[in-house]
Amino acid sequence: MAPRRMETKPLIFCLKTLLLLYSFIFWVTGVVLLSVGLWWKFMLGPYTLLISSGPSNAPFVLSGTGAAIVLFGLYGCFATCRGRPWMLRLYAVFLSLVFLTELIAGISGFVFRHEIKGTFLTTFSDAVMRYDGRDDRSLAVDGVQRRLRCCGVSNYTSWLSSLYFPVAGIPASCCVSFSDCSGTDLKNATVAARKVHKQGCYELVTSFIESNMGIIAGVTFGIAFSQT
Repeated sequence: MAPRRMETKPLIFCLKTLLLLYSFIFWVTGVVLLSVGLWWKFMLGPYTLLISSGPSNAPFVLSGTGAAIVLFGLYGCFATCRGRPWMLRLYAVFLSLVFLTELIAGISGFVFRHEIKGTFLTTFSDAVMRYDGRDDRSLAVDGVQRRLRCCGVSNYTSWLSSLYFPVAGIPASCCVSFSDCSGTDLKNATVAARKVHKQGCYELVTSFIESNMGIIAGVTFGIAFSQT
């Protein structure tokens, strides 16, 4: 019996090493999701007002899922080192729950992408119509127009029917060059057409969603299936 025990020791050592490596990779995916959730919350927080009518729960879901995976990954390392069967079975249950959560999230995002685009169109159009240059949604509109170098929903003409245009013209965030874009120019639709960005923001955002949805879904499913 002694030689057989000696033969099983290297096998057990290899299995423990592989499980520790897997738990480490699992922990890293948790850190990634947690980082994305925090980045979304603190960097993209203002722009979520243009995607939904209220605050988005997505960054909290990502952060919470990432934090849970980090804890489960640490637990997996601990369970592997202890080698207790009941601890490893509990770890397998944790993995199954995380897998189902990520799979459902990935499928939901892919299936409802058209609804997301429709909601963005409605919310962004409303933000343009009610723009005043001071509230949170107005500042989010300015941020999108500056960063993406776009203007209005479909183009700069979206601003002509807004409440802001009769008062101050097209917002300065639409300008191609701020040094050559005065308030007087922005109040004149004909002159402003030569001073502002030509492309609308909705087309840019939806094109980005369509072109990257496959990548986002692939990464989500890849992370989920790597944990099974």
